Amino acid sequence: MERAEKHEFVTSLNEELVGTGVVVVAHYAGLSVSQMTALRASVREAGGSVKVAKNRLVKLALKGTDLEHISDLFQGPTVLVYSEDPVAAPKAAVDFAKANEKFAILGGALGTTNLNPEGVKSLATMPSLDELRAKLVGMIQTPASRIAQVVNAPAGQLARVFGAYAKKDEAA
Repeated sequence: MERAEKHEFVTSLNEELVGTGVVVVAHYAGLSVSQMTALRASVREAGGSVKVAKNRLVKLALKGTDLEHISDLFQGPTVLVYSEDPVAAPKAAVDFAKANEKFAILGGALGTTNLNPEGVKSLATMPSLDELRAKLVGMIQTPASRIAQVVNAPAGQLARVFGAYAKKDEAA
């Protein structure tokens, strides 16, 4: 990479990291190309991104962001897994780490909060924003459906009473 390309890369990575919700840093030494492709696909499917870059360039890109405090994690072959959703990237990274022992999570950041590997794993167990929204909509809809059942119940009981009287009159 030439100097201008490096500067452009640092600038673009800085812009991406400023708008991100969570970053996971991991070692990836020993992973095959197909395994890295599988990681990229699973993270992309979850709504995140994966970047492999020189540690020095990543440290330069982190300067001036809320994530600057994780620059000490960048030693050796590291990969960045990040997303706007605070659960998507950790969930994808932890799931991939379970299947691939050569992928070791070093830590990460949730805004200005430093995350150790256990923090990343606990974040991965939380429900995603879409799951939380679905639960919220379900909780809102449940009382409405119960109200409809209660309102309709007396009418249904009256109909059954009238039906019983009609059958009684027919029998007599």
